[in-house]
Formats: sequence, structure tokens, C-alpha cells
Amino acid sequence: MTAMSAREPARADVAVIGGSGFYSFFDEDAADVTIDTPYGRPSAPITVGDVEGRRVAFLPRHGARHEFAPHTIPYRANLWALRTLGVRQVFAPCAAGSLTPDLGPGSMVVPDQLVDRTSGRTQTYFDGGGVHVQFADPYCSDLRKAAARPGTVEGGVLVVVEGPRFSTRAESLWFARQGWTLVNMTGHPEAVLARELEMCYATIALVTDLDAGIEAGGGVRAVDVFAEFQRNLGSLKTLVRSAIAAAPEGACEACRVHEGVTLPIELP
Repeated sequence: MTAMSAREPARADVAVIGGSGFYSFFDEDAADVTIDTPYGRPSAPITVGDVEGRRVAFLPRHGARHEFAPHTIPYRANLWALRTLGVRQVFAPCAAGSLTPDLGPGSMVVPDQLVDRTSGRTQTYFDGGGVHVQFADPYCSDLRKAAARPGTVEGGVLVVVEGPRFSTRAESLWFARQGWTLVNMTGHPEAVLARELEMCYATIALVTDLDAGIEAGGGVRAVDVFAEFQRNLGSLKTLVRSAIAAAPEGACEACRVHEGVTLPIELP
């Protein structure tokens, strides 16, 4: 794998934000790109290469050695760096707990809604200027359609918690009673930052466990979550590759939300 600085002409139009297992994702030789942003460095250097005939950027969400906990991930730097490379579409595979026994470990879900239960995370680039982005449908319908391959579950509500702890049994039961489908720690503010940068964004959630209120016993353990994710990583990578191949090029109209608005900052 070669390395280059951001001054060299590294470009990509699609990004994958996921786990370190995606480093072996590319069809041919890939290059690492180091980028500085107004919000600091992203989680790790970004790897750019070819996947299914598209130019793809890969960014490990938690860092190359999983050094960032969910609440310390530099979300703003990550999305800004990807847009700097030309990215306009983002697939975001992640691990999630299930809030219904109908979705057991190994299920892959393409949610269509998000509930934010985080606290203290910076979730905007616009600290002034009266900018309010449309976010009723947080995931791009074009990318969701591309990811909805045979065997996936289409639709569902992802509730994002602060972490790094797992939910209590009472919290999990509360989430389930609301009709929410999945629980995760990293889906927000990633989705809204992508929207503010006018990038199409879709999550592909791999179910690693039944959440604490759904399954009797000792509750969720990180070691089991990591092991289940690793067992299904090959299938998840295959799904993401097929989604990239099926996605139309460029940002869709619905995700270009700043028409007629004067922004207080210039987007990269």
C-alpha cells in the first residue's frame, strides 16, 4: 500500500466508514491519504482504491487500532476529510444490537429512521448563520435501495446511545416498547454531518446480539459483540461491495439541502 499527502490528486466519489476489516476491501493497490481539517485529523489516514469500478475511500471509524471510543470519534473531521476527497456518497456499515427477537445475530438491516439518544456530541458544522438542515428522512433513499440486496432486512429504526456502556435492561425494554428496531453507539452525529455536507449517507447494520432487555441472562458483553461481528464480516463486505456497484453516481437531489441558503462557512 502506498502513501500520499492530500496535496496529491487522490479523489474518490464513494466512501465506506467501517471497521478495520475493510482494509482488505480493494480490488487493486490502494493508497493512504493523510488529511488535516479545520476540525483536526480524522480517525486514521484514508485509504483510496478501486471497488466494483468505483473510486472508493475507506475510513476506519474507530481508528486503525480501534483507539477511539464511540463518544470520542472525531466525527466532524471524518466527514469533512471525505468530502475534501470528492466523496458525495457514504455507506456506513456498523454493529448493532437487536431490539426484537425477530432479528437475531447475523441479520443485516438497512434502517430508514434514526433516534438520537446521545449527549454532549458536537453534531453540526454550523454554529451560527441560522442553518437548519432537512433531516426528516436521515438516510438517502438511493443508497438504501442500493444496499437492500437479497437477504437484507429493509427498514427499521436505529436508536443511537452515548456509550461506551451498553444499555440497562430497563432502557432496552423502553426502546423496544417505542417500536425501535436496533441500538448502536456510532450512527449519530455521523448521519447528520453527512447531510450538512450534502453527502448521501446510508447505514448497513449487522446485528451482533439481542439487547439486554430482549434476552434473559447477563446482558451484552463486548467480547461477544466483537466475535459475532468478525464471524459475519465476510458477508458484510460482500453486501457493501454489491451496494457500491448498484449505487447511482453523485449526490441525489434530496440530499442537496442548501439550495437558496447562504452558508456561514465554505464547504470543501
